[in-house]
Amino acid sequence: MRRIRSVKRSVRFPVSATLLRRLALASIIANVAIVVTGGAVRLTASGLGCPTWPRCTDASYTTTQEMGVHGVIEFGNRLLTFAVGLIALAVVVGVLLHGARRRELLPLAVAVLFGIPLQAVIGGITVLTNLNPWVVGLHFLASMVVIAAAYALWRRVGEPDGPVVPTVPGPLRALALVTTVVSAAVLVIGTWVTGSGPHAGDHGAARNGLDPEAISQVHADGVFLLVGLSVALVFAFRAVGARRAERAAVVLVAVELGQGVIGFVQYFTHLPAVLVGAHMLGSCLVLLATLAVQWSTRERRPVQADREAATPPAEVPVPVGA
Repeated sequence: MRRIRSVKRSVRFPVSATLLRRLALASIIANVAIVVTGGAVRLTASGLGCPTWPRCTDASYTTTQEMGVHGVIEFGNRLLTFAVGLIALAVVVGVLLHGARRRELLPLAVAVLFGIPLQAVIGGITVLTNLNPWVVGLHFLASMVVIAAAYALWRRVGEPDGPVVPTVPGPLRALALVTTVVSAAVLVIGTWVTGSGPHAGDHGAARNGLDPEAISQVHADGVFLLVGLSVALVFAFRAVGARRAERAAVVLVAVELGQGVIGFVQYFTHLPAVLVGAHMLGSCLVLLATLAVQWSTRERRPVQADREAATPPAEVPVPVGA
């Protein structure tokens, strides 16, 4: 009997780093997707397709035929939250079964898992406040935080164990951090622009009262600053021979330019829904590219490599008479 119990205790279902990283990547993709579908809810004026929360109507948790296509779109986005949550739960289970590094990875995985229902609650508050533009903006920014945590988990799973070592000089790490802060500020100001524009999510929803032209100009100025800092990072990383960081900065500049083109075209074409949706996807890509640059300024050195570097070379015996 003891032997059977010991065998049962020894049974494990280990999750490889490769599988765990794929799950973490799936979590990133799912959270980006729900941002895009949430944008579709607003851009189709379906924000109040389910006029209450957590129920869809006072009498039903699901959409009804009388609510039409707007109810289907809003309810479909709510259902997608469960799918995103299941992926996050799978990541947490994968971390627990991964074994040795679960203490290090578990906080990030749990943060993503609990961030999803928190984001859903904020979404519910947007419905209960009749799509208050400030709450809608907070709903979007909460998704950005969850995406950032999911990205951090994905990168950490792919790294070896060991101490963090900078790959660029201190001033360039500071410049990368400033770029990250400006990128976050641009995202925040972007929600103010959205809150002042025509796509309220419902024809009767209020706007934030900011002048659309003035706040759009502030947003554009922030984008110009962000692009300038990113271009500076490209040349600075190249000057110190940090090739990995340079490639990440080049990708960031390319994403920013693409996002900028979409932004300008949508502004001068009076904000067509398709371009606004593409701009929301671009916001997620800018965030991910910015985080990639931040990550490229450091690396983890394998513990084994550190030990080998610290071990003095073995003495070579000198032949007698040499």
